[in-house]
Order: sequence, then C-alpha cells, then structure tokens
Amino acid sequence: MAGLVGCVVVLAAASGHGVPRRRRSGSVRVRGRGDGKRLDAAELGAELGERATLVQFSSAFCAPCRATRRVLAEVAAVVPGVAHVEIDAEAHLELVRRLDVLKTPTVLVLDADGRVVRRAAGQPRKADVIAALGEAV
Repeated sequence: MAGLVGCVVVLAAASGHGVPRRRRSGSVRVRGRGDGKRLDAAELGAELGERATLVQFSSAFCAPCRATRRVLAEVAAVVPGVAHVEIDAEAHLELVRRLDVLKTPTVLVLDADGRVVRRAAGQPRKADVIAALGEAV
C-alpha cells in the first residue's frame, strides 16, 4: 500500500511540474532573455527583412526544429517584408550565449531595426507567430 501511495505522490508532483511547463513551451512572449538586444545582417549571416525577421535557432537532431522551420517559412511567405533566418545553434555558440538561448528551437522576432521584440522557446503555433509579427511591425 505504501508503494502505491508513493507512486501516486510522484505522479502528482511530476504532473504539477510538467503541465505548466508544457503550456509555456512554444508560447511567444513579450519580455524575456535577450529582449531589446540588436542583431545585424553580419551576425545572422543573412539580410534582415524590410518589416521584421524571424530568427530560428536549431540543432541537427531536433525534430521540433523541422516543424518550426515549416511554420516560419509559411509565415514569411505570406507576410510581406518578413524574412526567415535559421541559425545552427551548435555552430554559433557565442551568439547563443549572448541571447540566452537555452533550448532548440528558439524563435526570436526582430523588428525592422534588428531589435529582439518577441521570443518563443519551443515550437510556436502559426497563429502566435502571426500575432507576434502584427505587434512587432
């Protein structure tokens, strides 16, 4: 009986930690690590978009990164003046550290000047990315 109670307690504790964390994953936040910092074309290895830029930090064996790449490419194709830039996090560790990227995929929304205005850690939903662009442009 004690083993069953212990199992229930462990499952409840894990759920209490995991459920809120899962809800936050991929959400596009207004404030967070790296906000207000500027990135330029030289740091990104690509030109900034006229109105905004979606910067995706990925790693080679990240399955959510592939889905995020599709979502961001679709958004960039639909919204005029928006560019999508994907950065290999492992090859750009200095930039990853400077922007406090802790997991992949991490998406940064840059305004026309290259300033970080929004970010999402985890796979964002398409509607959230479009809403973040609407606020950033």
